[in-house]
Amino acid sequence: MSSKEKPTLGGTRIKTRKRNITIPLDPASFSDAVVQIYLDNAGDLELIARNIESSELDFSRYGDTFFEVIFTGGRTQPGTTKPDEGERHPYSIIDCEPKREAILPSVIYIQKILRRRPFLIKYLENVMRRFLQSLEFFEENERKKLAIFTALAFSQKLSGLPPETVFQPLLKDNLVAKGLVLSFITDFFKEYLMDNSLDDLISILKRGKVEDNLLEFFPSSKRSAEGFSEHFTKEGLVPLVEYNAKKMFDVKLSEMKSALTTQIAEETDIAEVIETVKHRMRDANLPDIEVVRILWDVIMDAVQWSGKNQQQNANSALRQVKTWAELLNTFCSTGKLELELIYKVQMQCYEDAKLMKLFPEIVKSLYDQDVLAEDTILHWFRKGTNPKGRQSFVKALEPFVNWLEEAEEEE
Repeated sequence: MSSKEKPTLGGTRIKTRKRNITIPLDPASFSDAVVQIYLDNAGDLELIARNIESSELDFSRYGDTFFEVIFTGGRTQPGTTKPDEGERHPYSIIDCEPKREAILPSVIYIQKILRRRPFLIKYLENVMRRFLQSLEFFEENERKKLAIFTALAFSQKLSGLPPETVFQPLLKDNLVAKGLVLSFITDFFKEYLMDNSLDDLISILKRGKVEDNLLEFFPSSKRSAEGFSEHFTKEGLVPLVEYNAKKMFDVKLSEMKSALTTQIAEETDIAEVIETVKHRMRDANLPDIEVVRILWDVIMDAVQWSGKNQQQNANSALRQVKTWAELLNTFCSTGKLELELIYKVQMQCYEDAKLMKLFPEIVKSLYDQDVLAEDTILHWFRKGTNPKGRQSFVKALEPFVNWLEEAEEEE
């Protein structure tokens, strides 16, 4: 025996281990078999679901192919949306009418399949992601059908379609630039809002991580607040326009508040802070009343509060008022704005226990610094409409008001 030959037992046969046996993939035969089920049952999805349930087809190997057959009527070429050779059926989502009543049965049908075979969920994700990234290869009405299907899938809470799977693949520069994404997302919004509230839509957008950047669905030439408003108003989605306008407004307010917080913390020159406020008011078209509210918030947020020492808190607050009085005075330019400032002080003192007793002192300090006029204080005292803590604050402010009234009589 050669030294290189392995010894064997006589009469034995060496078996190939099963794990070494490779069964070649045959998606074509699988596709043809599924298509045949569709054809044999004339597109009746209830009967098709029963036949698929009882079949011995290897769905675990050909999950992608299965959903290609559902969506396009047959197998597609690997990595594309183009039809491949083989049998096809005319009952696919792409072949039906671009209407919810035509597409909803397919959504319910897929839901039934996924309940029985949950491992197919990942294949649905794969196919949807591929199709959405390839919108340019579909006809306009086919893209609309995909949008309607997607909206109905979310309405029916179809397993296997997390929002990220839908929205993130859409943000491809070439698809956005051609306006395909905007068209798709518009059809999606319109269909989804037929059965669901705007809050439901916003929840989906949040989970899809696109709520804060809806403008990214627009081509660069239309990517503006005005473009957003014009487009979706024309499409009848006014609540979405209003929501986005409020969100952008809140963002601008937040940005302004952040900038002022930094400047006040760094004790920037008041003249520079005033210019910052004026500049942001112009750029963001912010209303005066919101600016007054923000100014008071950032000024008080910068106070170094003491834990329990009431006198230290009073001194710190009054010192801050005096330091930034010129800033407040610049923007409290009318009686209405001055009254709004008193309401802000009232609410802060009502909500913060350590400031509860400081209300009259703060109002008096604002008067001394010429931020609040006598008439404004008297109007609040006699006719103020905010009830929170009002009874206590009126009583606390009464001595100062009496002094004002006596001074007014003497004059």
